Amino acid sequence: MKLEIKDVFIEIGGNKVVKGTSLNVGSGELHVIMGPNGCGKSSLAKGIMGHPDYKIVAGSVNLDGKDLNGLPANERARLGLFMQFQEPIEIEGLGILNFLNAARNSLKRDSKSVREFMNEVKERSADLKLKEELVGRSLNAGFSGGEKKKVEILQMQILKPGIAILDEPDSGLDVDAVRVVADNIRKFMESTGAGVILITHYSRILEYLDPDHIHIMKDGRIMMEGGKELVQKIEKEGYEGGV
Repeated sequence: MKLEIKDVFIEIGGNKVVKGTSLNVGSGELHVIMGPNGCGKSSLAKGIMGHPDYKIVAGSVNLDGKDLNGLPANERARLGLFMQFQEPIEIEGLGILNFLNAARNSLKRDSKSVREFMNEVKERSADLKLKEELVGRSLNAGFSGGEKKKVEILQMQILKPGIAILDEPDSGLDVDAVRVVADNIRKFMESTGAGVILITHYSRILEYLDPDHIHIMKDGRIMMEGGKELVQKIEKEGYEGGV
C-alpha cells in the first residue's frame, strides 16, 4: 500500500496551517515527523484522515492511486488508513470490546470468529501490558494518559490498517511504557507490512525503532529530511538552529 501526499495545503477556520507539504509512505516504511509546537504536524495528520475541520484546499492525497479528497474519515479507514489520536477521548457506556468488534466487522478485513477475536485482544493487551480488566471497561473512561495511548495501539493492532498515522504515541508515557509502545509498533509493522507515520516531539521512542526517514516540519512545511543523524542535529542545535 502507498500513501502519496503531494504539495498539500490545509486550512482550519480560514487559516492555512499546512503550506505545501509532500510525503510518500510505502508498505513497511516508518516515517517520523518532528517539529516545534504549532508547526502543522497534527494538522497534516488530521487533514490526511479526513477531519471535517481540516480542509485540504490544494494538492492531493492518494492511497494506492485513489484520491481521498472529499471522502469522509470512515471511508478512508475502509480503504486502509488509521489514525491514533494525540488526545484520545473518553466514551462512557461504549465498551472497548464492543467497539473493537464493531470496528473490525465494519472494515471486513478478517473472518475471525468471536473466540479468535477475543483471544487476539487478550494476547495484544498482554503485549502492551494493559491490565485485563481495563479492556472490559468503557472506552478510555477513567484511564490514565498512558493507558489511553496503549488502547489506541491496541486498536491499530486489531484493525490492521495498511497505513497508520500515530500522533505522539509516546507523549505522557514513562520510560518503560515508551519501550512497550515502541516494541508493539515495530512488531505490528513486521507482522503486517504496514507503513507508519509517527509524529513525535522527542527522540526517546526512536531509541527502540529504526525509522526509514526523518522529516522536520516547521511553519507548515517539511523543511528537512534525512536519517537518524538529523535527530542528533536537532538535539544539539534545536529547531531554530538546526532548520
